[in-house]
Order: sequence, then structure tokens, then C-alpha cells
Amino acid sequence: MQARDVMTPEVLTVAAETSATDAGVVMAGRGFGNVDVAEDLDRTTARAVIALANRAPSVHNTQPWRWRIEPSSIHLYADLERALPATDPGGRDLRLSCGAALHHLRMALLAAGLRSTVHRLPEPARPEHLAAVETHPGRPTPEDLALARAMENRRTDRRMFSSWPVPPEMLADLVRRAAEQGALLTVLDRESVRYAVTRLIEHADVEQALTPDLAQETAEWTGRSRGAHEGVPAANVPAGPAGTVPVRRFGGGEQEQSLLGRYESDGTVLALLSTTGDGVIDQLRAGEALSAVLLRATHFGLATDPISQPLEVPATRSQLQATAVGGSAAPQVLLRLGWAPMSTVPVPRTGRRPLADTIDPLH
Repeated sequence: MQARDVMTPEVLTVAAETSATDAGVVMAGRGFGNVDVAEDLDRTTARAVIALANRAPSVHNTQPWRWRIEPSSIHLYADLERALPATDPGGRDLRLSCGAALHHLRMALLAAGLRSTVHRLPEPARPEHLAAVETHPGRPTPEDLALARAMENRRTDRRMFSSWPVPPEMLADLVRRAAEQGALLTVLDRESVRYAVTRLIEHADVEQALTPDLAQETAEWTGRSRGAHEGVPAANVPAGPAGTVPVRRFGGGEQEQSLLGRYESDGTVLALLSTTGDGVIDQLRAGEALSAVLLRATHFGLATDPISQPLEVPATRSQLQATAVGGSAAPQVLLRLGWAPMSTVPVPRTGRRPLADTIDPLH
């Protein structure tokens, strides 16, 4: 099938930056007003949108997913060989990561002029087959294009944030974005709750640091070189003390900590993403909601930092559920939100696996 002109110049730039080398293609666009509507999913388009989906955040940047391209659908599989058995024995972080990649894929498809219908867990006998994404003709909106750009611009920023307040209107928008994906985003604005959650993060950090297999696993996946295709580079790990909300201790620590003004303090907004249930689909949807919130926050210019550590320790997860949502929902992941100081050096882009390594061949 011949490639169709389905992307605008804005999205085209993103696709070219992300996948031109791997996919070996250059897609031509003619501007949003004249975008052709794709009648089917050609392989060129599929590879371009998967390249964008692969920019999704994942635990320790393990990128634990694989894709399969079919004539009118893309299939998402959990890559169990990239699981973290010590950190994530139940697979929650893995499924959240895959859910984030699924939402990235859906947004990339929209930007390419394709709507999608998602079938989650389409094969009950094969739980690693997380989603089948059917494609249909569509037309991107300006917001779709903006979110595609946000996939390239999003970074995890573990440094302190400035004291500038995040407008309530922005936070309300992020709450709505999470709700659209079937999740609940709760802003933890009560000081007593923030304090309790901060202590839980610290407790989980100590417990994990004292677990030999887990500490070794973390060391293996972090502190890597800038050119690494996976894992967390040392250049993305802050050196020096954290702000008001602790961050996970990773190997390395070459990133310069943000410098705040003399009378300024870390203005992190802490929020909890949760779901009504805690099954596989709930965790997948939580990942989709995480992606939706992160992309929208990035579009606003906010700095973001997902925190999964206290959810990985059963005791602290249980206490977090009671403290933050009163036991009424299943907590999935915490989020730090805020503004990076004006003088802060941009967060380096983390590596991604070669595109071909993430796509299974057709048999």
C-alpha cells in the first residue's frame, strides 16, 4: 500500500525527528486545512505513530511493550522480558507503562488523521495481549497536533520546582483529562495529607534500599550514559538534596539541581491518580490517564514527575489509599506538578529503543 499524506507539517516534524532513521521514510503533509483522510493503515504511517508512542514514560525507562502491525489495526503486548521482578513483582508498573504507550499511540493516530477503537485485553487466554487498536478515517484537530508535539517535549523532571503557583484552572483541566480516561486525579492540597504522603514516600524508599535484589535491579537500570537506548541516564538524576517531595534515589546523579531564589521554596503540586477498581484493565486505563495528564501538563508548560515508589511497597500503598482517597479508590501513581525555574537547564531527552526492536514481524 502506498503511504498517504496524512500528517500536517507540525506532526511531520515530530515523526521525522523520532523515526526517520528507523523507518526510512519521509512523510509529506500539505497543512492542516488540506490533510487527506487516511482510508486504511499503511505500514509507513503505522511505524511513524509507533515511534511517537514509544516516547511514552515507563518505569525506569524500561519501555516494556511490543507492537504488531496488521492491515487496519495495531496491537499492544506487554514485553515480560523487560519486567522488573524485584521492583514490580505484580506487574502494576509494567501495565501502567503500557497504558501510557497505548494513549500515546491513540493521540499519534489522531494527529495522523486516524480515529481508533480500542479493545482492551482482546484475548483472555493471552493476558500479555493488552490491546487491539482498530483504525478508522478521521481528521486531526489543532489540539491533537499540540498533544503530538507534547509527546516529543515531555520530560520527567525530578528536580525542585519553583514557587510559582499552578493556576486552579489548569489543575481542573488535568482532573477532567484523567476522568475522560476512566481515572480519578486528586490534588493533595491539604497540608496534613501532603505531609503524610511525603513520609510514606520516604518510608518506601528506605524499605526498597534495604532490599538487596531490588537495590541491585535499580542500580542496573539507572545511572546510565546519555546515549543509552533504555534506562535512566545519570544526566537525568539530580545531584544534591530533593525538594519538599522526595524523589527516588537512582544511580549516578549528574543533573544540576534547580536553583531557587533566596526567599523561594519548592512549589510542587502533589496529585494522586487512582481508579475505581484494581484489575488489569484498571491499571491499563490508569496508564492512559497518566499519559493524558502528562501531555496536557506539558502543553501548558508545566514540569512533571510521576512517582510510583510508594505504590510498589504493599504497606505504604495501603496507607496511601487510606490517607489520600479514604479507601474509596485504588491508588495507581503519584504525580509531581509545577513550574521549572526560569534559569533551569532543560531536562535531557532520554533514549528509546530502535523502532524495529519494538515491532514484531508478521508471520
